[in-house]
Amino acid sequence: MDLAGKTILLTGGTGSFGHAFVRRVIAEWPTATIRIFSRDELKQSEMRETFGDEQLRFFVGDIRNKTRLTRAMQGADIVIHAAAMKQVVACEYNPFEAVQTNVLGTQHIVDAAIDTGVEHVIALSTDKAVNPVNLYGATKLCEEKIVVQGNAYAAQSGTRLACVRYGNVVGSRGSVVPVFQRKLEQGEPLTITDDRMTRFWITLDGAVDLVLFGLDNMRGGEIFVPKIPSMRITDLADAMAPGHPKETIGIRAGEKLHEMMLTADESRHTIELANAYVVLPEHPFWGKGVDWVDGKAAPDGFEYSSGTNTEWLSADELVGMLG
Repeated sequence: MDLAGKTILLTGGTGSFGHAFVRRVIAEWPTATIRIFSRDELKQSEMRETFGDEQLRFFVGDIRNKTRLTRAMQGADIVIHAAAMKQVVACEYNPFEAVQTNVLGTQHIVDAAIDTGVEHVIALSTDKAVNPVNLYGATKLCEEKIVVQGNAYAAQSGTRLACVRYGNVVGSRGSVVPVFQRKLEQGEPLTITDDRMTRFWITLDGAVDLVLFGLDNMRGGEIFVPKIPSMRITDLADAMAPGHPKETIGIRAGEKLHEMMLTADESRHTIELANAYVVLPEHPFWGKGVDWVDGKAAPDGFEYSSGTNTEWLSADELVGMLG
């Protein structure tokens, strides 16, 4: 999608994804305007120093506050919804807070977008939403359902809503990479929860590419899932610090050995493209459903798991991604 002249509201815009998205938009679309919507005025101030305010506008606010969110959304063409509570342990210990932000906050996004006539909404989801075993994953599953079926309410308004779903982002604040880096700086062993553990990996630029692909192709109700490599956590540790001591501490509550991005049940209504899978809405109450997809149907019973992935990240490739 050509973002020239567009006004984009980016919730949670001061995070790792927000910085990468803003950097891309400023470089490619100098006439676009991005409204950064987040709770932390200090991070907004730091972001203003980094990027200036020629194309950025800063709104201090919380997605729990529908009134403030609706005000910030007035006149926006596109909403990228990246705001969320993301820490698994924090969500488990503060379940009411996680639900208010990740579930009710998403409902506010959908309601405000429809009420203000936003054209396109893309919400960022995670592989942890698939067969969730912790509250964070469960709230992101709810987010996906709310966004997809939000199209039923938006059928007459012209607003279209979709999701992107991806795995761990290399180097983001919530990934294991900064944890390993801190351990190295402190001269401590790298902590491994289980030697068998695998994860999907994507770069921040890859995440931005996926969102732009979704904006280009969405008709309403899709979940876009990228084809990305897996890596064993032990291989990640060896790539970052060859020969450095490791300590196995045991799998944590709410943690999986392998993450999944598509289930066998979802694959029945999934289309495979060259670089992505597109989960089509199972109940497109707002119309006949997606009409643009020209890929092939996913194989019957197909599951997309980090443990059985056909694409694996080598140590050299990971080092290159880390820069």
